[in-house]
Amino acid sequence: MVRLTCLLRRKAGTTPAEFHEHWETVHAPLIESLQCGEFVVRYEQHPKPLESYSGDDDPGFDGVTLQWFNSMADYEAHMAASDFGTMWQDIESFLDVSQLHFIVTEEPGRLIFDRHEG
Repeated sequence: MVRLTCLLRRKAGTTPAEFHEHWETVHAPLIESLQCGEFVVRYEQHPKPLESYSGDDDPGFDGVTLQWFNSMADYEAHMAASDFGTMWQDIESFLDVSQLHFIVTEEPGRLIFDRHEG
């Protein structure tokens, strides 16, 4: 299994609230509905809390997305799917694509410790 981890930054002129709304209510359902999304085994959104912004022009990252794929071949098939362009158009509509930082890693990673019980 491989995991895509991507740091996200909203497009200039988009408020944090607008970004979070689009990411959750437009982008997530779009991925789930497209053929390219069929390769995604698990999809998570980790948004920055709205109350932690210093204003609408806060320059930091807006969230992290995690997507799991059964294999590197499935990750590549996801990007090669005929409707990947539709998803990418949506990405360009609300993300600053010049500020996307991502890495694909193998699972399982190294769990150093977990103090969570239950």
